[in-house]
Amino acid sequence: MSGAEAVAREKGSSTTKTPSDFLKSIRGRPVVVKLNSGVDYRGILACLDGYMNIAMEQTEEYVNGQLKNKYGDAFIRGNNVLYISTSKSTLAEGA
Repeated sequence: MSGAEAVAREKGSSTTKTPSDFLKSIRGRPVVVKLNSGVDYRGILACLDGYMNIAMEQTEEYVNGQLKNKYGDAFIRGNNVLYISTSKSTLAEGA
């Protein structure tokens, strides 16, 4: 039993969530993708592969918190991705 499984059992949970489980669960939901350059892309996560290549729909590009461009569909190469986060607030609020 791994350390994560032991912690889950102690907390009364019989399942553990992996990063892969998280990524599968957010497909079709609004996300924020932060690039190594500091640029944010916000939109709907269409699909994702093992290299973290990302396809998004209804994508907006933010530079220094300011909306710079809107794209229907966007493809982001995985080696540029710093992180992916679920978007809890609306895009207009500057999540």
